[in-house]
Amino acid sequence: MDRRRIGWIGTGVMGTSMCSHLIGAGHELSIHTRTRSKASSLLDRGASWCGSPAEASEKSDFVFTIVGYPEDVEEVYFSDNGILAASRTGTVLIDMTTSRPSLAQRIYAATRQKGCHSLDAPVSGGDVGARQATLAIMVGGDREVYEKTLPLLNHLGKTVSLMGGPGSGQHTKMSNQIAIASGMIGVVEALLYAVRAGLDPASLLDIIGTGAAGSWSLNNLGRRIVGGDFNPGFFIKHFIKDLGIALDEARRMRIALPGLALAHQLYVAASAMDLGELGTQGLYRVLERLNGMG
Repeated sequence: MDRRRIGWIGTGVMGTSMCSHLIGAGHELSIHTRTRSKASSLLDRGASWCGSPAEASEKSDFVFTIVGYPEDVEEVYFSDNGILAASRTGTVLIDMTTSRPSLAQRIYAATRQKGCHSLDAPVSGGDVGARQATLAIMVGGDREVYEKTLPLLNHLGKTVSLMGGPGSGQHTKMSNQIAIASGMIGVVEALLYAVRAGLDPASLLDIIGTGAAGSWSLNNLGRRIVGGDFNPGFFIKHFIKDLGIALDEARRMRIALPGLALAHQLYVAASAMDLGELGTQGLYRVLERLNGMG
């Protein structure tokens, strides 16, 4: 195995687990995150702390980022202490944040000017996929750079695919989020209906989860709802951001996506109810209250 020098920016719900897989594979990790204490478990395993994204970048041949919002991506890449300020010729920068396709394309153009490379590589699978290294990783960029980075991505995910040029990974993730958003409405409505009808929701999932209604959201997040577990595998506040990006892209492409618009409104309602820190399954709480059941 070739030992790689890797920079990692962002150790949130998913980033910590993902970074740990690279440490476990024997690579040399240099880490930066806004709150050092959130990286403590990784530092205990031998990773090195860096005081800025620039410091992590200058020590690394590959730099991964997974932060919260597009504005965080911009700061991490383009600020005076950002990754691009210190990246060296040939460095590969991989942004795994769900962000704007146009920003991925901007990063790509900036890296070419510096003689380095970039990939946009958002993921799907939530906290469970991150812990188990079974994420789906959707990549945009140049094939040669993708092939160079693929051995590292394979430590993080079960399904990794190059979807096209710069921004294509982000467009793929938007399609993923659109499917999840409308699907989650179906999951929570099915459970609310079952509860009102006097059915046992766990037994309901046992039967309909094996038929045509079965889906990852139903069989995983549905179980969390039934168990009263609304902890985030993926925050509602971040999902609202993703759906907003998808709606902006839909408007730009002049396509109508009414299911997405409805889901966005319901998740915004969740935020208004101070539920933004819950996982996406927290949509159940919104519809529960709307139906006078909460």
